[in-house]
Amino acid sequence: MRYVCQICGYVYDDSREKIPFSELPEDWKCPLCGALKADFKAEEPVTVSSSSMPKYEQTDLKKLSVGQLAAVCSNLSRGCEKQYKSKEAELFRQLADYFTANIPPVNDAEMEKLAQMLTEDISEYPAVRACVDEAKDRGAARSCVWGEKVTRMLSSLVGRYLREGETMLEGTEVWLCTVCGFVYIGETPPELCPVCKVPAWKFEKMEGRDRR
Repeated sequence: MRYVCQICGYVYDDSREKIPFSELPEDWKCPLCGALKADFKAEEPVTVSSSSMPKYEQTDLKKLSVGQLAAVCSNLSRGCEKQYKSKEAELFRQLADYFTANIPPVNDAEMEKLAQMLTEDISEYPAVRACVDEAKDRGAARSCVWGEKVTRMLSSLVGRYLREGETMLEGTEVWLCTVCGFVYIGETPPELCPVCKVPAWKFEKMEGRDRR
């Protein structure tokens, strides 16, 4: 049996490993991205029919929140960077900074609520991906792949934090991939991002964490 990490795609093949996957301890982690054992799924054929998925209509930007606009502009900036459009990237970055600075405080920022929101986001990806595949948009397809993997990793980390609390962050660092948004916890960033495959120097250490 083969088990696949739902975040980075690492495959644990029982036929090649000394210990069957089912016998690994529950605190075992993916050797590439650090995801938990619970984030692995048994490999099986995946069939998604676009006809069974809800249709998504074009979003009116005026209906987006300030935080959503900040995220959209940040992603557009990174997309322009990948296409070597430095002028456009800088303009979108300025917009993202403006919206970020004007995000109102969140009064009910509870981890349990964040965990629920991430789970809901993950459940939406198959429908979004079906629409993208139907449109044959390769760029959007890659964004969907990256987005789902990053969201799954965030969900895994939040779930782990709810179980372990602040001890999860003791003696380690938090790293952010500046290309795809992947979050990694460890003393040093991975040599390659498990999601978008950029080198370690593309990671930024998240400063200003409360270590009390």
